[in-house]
Amino acid sequence: MKNCKTMDIQLLMLIIIILLPLFLSRFSYGTDIITAPSYFSDGTTLVSSDGSFELGFFSSGRSGKSRYLGIWFRKEVQTVVWVANRCNPINDSSGVLMINSTGNLVLFSQSGSVVWTSNVKKEAQNPVVQLLDSGNLVLQDRNAGILWQSFDYPTDTLLPGMKLGLDLRSGLNRRLSAWKTPDDPCPGDLIYEIEPYNYPGLVMWKGSKKYFRSGPWNGIGMSGALHLKPNPWFKFNFISNEEEVYFIYNTTSKFVTTRVILNQTSTRGERYLWNEEARNWTLFNQFPWDNCDNYGTCGAYGTCMNAALPPCQCLKGFRFKSQEGSSVDWIQGCVRNKPLDCQKRNGFKKFGGLKLPDTEHSWVNKSMDLNECRAKCLENCSCMAYTTLDIKEVRGCAIWIGDLLDLKQVQSGGQDLYIRMSAADSDHDETKGNSKMKAGLIIATAILLVIVVLVITYYILRIRQNIEGRENGKDNERQNEDMELPLFELDVISKATNEFSSHNKLGEGGFGPVYKGTLPDGKEIAVKRLSRSSGQGLVEFKNEVALIAKLQHRNLVKLLGCCIQGEEKMLIYEYMPNKSLDFFIFDDARKKLLDWSRRFHIICGIARGLLYLHQDSRLRIIHRDLKASNVLLDSAMNPKISDFGMARTFGGEQSEGSTKRVVGTYGYMAPEYAINGLFSVKSDVFSFGILLLEIISGKKSKGFYHLNHSLNLIGHAWRLWKEGNALQLIDTSVQESCTQSEVLRCIHISLLCLQQHPEDRPSMSSVVLMLGSETALTQPKEPSFLFDKQSFEIDSLFGKPESSSTNQLSLTVLDPR
Repeated sequence: MKNCKTMDIQLLMLIIIILLPLFLSRFSYGTDIITAPSYFSDGTTLVSSDGSFELGFFSSGRSGKSRYLGIWFRKEVQTVVWVANRCNPINDSSGVLMINSTGNLVLFSQSGSVVWTSNVKKEAQNPVVQLLDSGNLVLQDRNAGILWQSFDYPTDTLLPGMKLGLDLRSGLNRRLSAWKTPDDPCPGDLIYEIEPYNYPGLVMWKGSKKYFRSGPWNGIGMSGALHLKPNPWFKFNFISNEEEVYFIYNTTSKFVTTRVILNQTSTRGERYLWNEEARNWTLFNQFPWDNCDNYGTCGAYGTCMNAALPPCQCLKGFRFKSQEGSSVDWIQGCVRNKPLDCQKRNGFKKFGGLKLPDTEHSWVNKSMDLNECRAKCLENCSCMAYTTLDIKEVRGCAIWIGDLLDLKQVQSGGQDLYIRMSAADSDHDETKGNSKMKAGLIIATAILLVIVVLVITYYILRIRQNIEGRENGKDNERQNEDMELPLFELDVISKATNEFSSHNKLGEGGFGPVYKGTLPDGKEIAVKRLSRSSGQGLVEFKNEVALIAKLQHRNLVKLLGCCIQGEEKMLIYEYMPNKSLDFFIFDDARKKLLDWSRRFHIICGIARGLLYLHQDSRLRIIHRDLKASNVLLDSAMNPKISDFGMARTFGGEQSEGSTKRVVGTYGYMAPEYAINGLFSVKSDVFSFGILLLEIISGKKSKGFYHLNHSLNLIGHAWRLWKEGNALQLIDTSVQESCTQSEVLRCIHISLLCLQQHPEDRPSMSSVVLMLGSETALTQPKEPSFLFDKQSFEIDSLFGKPESSSTNQLSLTVLDPR
């Protein structure tokens, strides 16, 4: 009897083993969906509803034992377009893909170890996985939409409808990386991505070297990319705004099947079309197309044309920097025949059919016309060229600062570029004029002068007659007419703040107190009431209002309106219920409310806000007073940068400025600013580095004290970093909740931001990318201001008493914008 039971159990197990693949196939084979709790094993596949794409396991490598989870075209030739476990193959057919309890896609091997995961932070309540007809594998919550998609994590293939570029909100970088070898899908060193500059374009990297540029988007295509020329089969588009920068293409017919791959072997990007008759892939085009597509072949002001001998030529009005002009000297580029003299009048020469130069040092304005663009470039001696931003609609302005690199003569296409030349070499000699025109100008000027005098005299008389009217409030009305924001009456604000009661007072900044208020409709506001002794006059106040009114970003405090009445000047902001960042991180009790995930969220938000100010707003803005107390937190603990009373605006082409009156907060100032009054976007980057250390450590930069040494917070962090003990910097209240690799990366980024020389510090666009990726970072050099005594010397330089060094008060000297 016992033997019979044993035989029955063995038979049952055998039946289960035989039927298990059939049971699994009910959930996966021939369908495009996986739902929890079903799972997906090696040997089964998902097929998109139209039959174009298939998800499953495939073999790669000569032995055929390495198994990968991937997506491929469902044709006679298996053409893989996406791989999950690129560098982590499974060595047998035991792989299983399933949706786990938190709604994540997870790939397991036979040992039960995790080979790959979608790593979605948000937990899904009702998850489902679907392979779409586009080839996109999506993980979505039936109630909350898409949580993860393979199109956001491309490998070596770009399909129609895929975005190639940056999500500036999350820091996600969608880029192509070639397979290391035809048998190894692990990324090689060939990368194709978006350059996150003011005037972005596509760039290919070979290791750490820039290998190929497409040229920026001109409204129709990329100025130097033959493979992206308009044609009847594909539609190309390029999107650049404050949230995203990306390139995308689509096919014009469902019968056109295409793909773009990055090929490590040929070191090229290649576009293929499916040939239905031959049942194979046909190479349509490739890039780089020829040697002239290689980056910087001819140096500065040298233009490359493959059909010419030699291929490198100097632009008209230039000569080779090396007189011989041999091939080995091409990389040295060209120089002007007649050097520019900023004291004399310059002009511009038009060069047609060019791939536009490298845009690393560029500035754009979408609203200017070409004449305004020309005038803008003439204002700055460092501006070397300009062109229209959109040749399709003939609008917008792009200008270049410094030498022009990576020019190419495009035989069919290209773009007009206006290059700065001496007046004698420009298209229009601006030193010569028509004598009749000069005479006409003199007469017109004289007539205009008489009219101006008469008008001024008239208005002086009118002003004298209306002095009493102005004193009774008419002047206030005239002031208010110029404001672009809603205007609040003084009595409304007074009632909202309970007559500016001390109980409503939230704090006090450099220009006056801030009060909490409640409007009649129940809306809560924060009122910044400028002190009459603040030094900020009506003009400066209007400048600040005009500046903040144009700033619209989720990580900047929103200005709701203003109030001007008599001597009263007030700004009305949205109310931040959680006060400022320093209210939490420097308080022993409240800092526990900010675990590491919240702190990292705050760090990324501040970085995105600064990126907007430096790069994506209409004018380049230097905040000059970034600190913990100027980062406010809304009800969801989202950070918002505030207080722009000390900000400086640049017209885009400017990269730095100077002042004899240093403003800002001790402990956050960059060395070149604190000592020499020089400031730039890199000054804000330095302040961000300090803020990063404070958020990580929970310690104030100013007044930091350690029992074992006299180093300040920067020096302490550097010492721990050099000793390999950087994790000791972490605030004890977040040690249990933090991800150590993430914290170490943040410390690494902060040290890069704190480099002594501004050129060694990263831009905020690079910081956002570094925070949102796991790419290797450069090693930091020793930062500056390591010792307390140095900070004290800087304070003494400006006559600041030592007793106030820990107060973190802002200087209240205003530098007009």
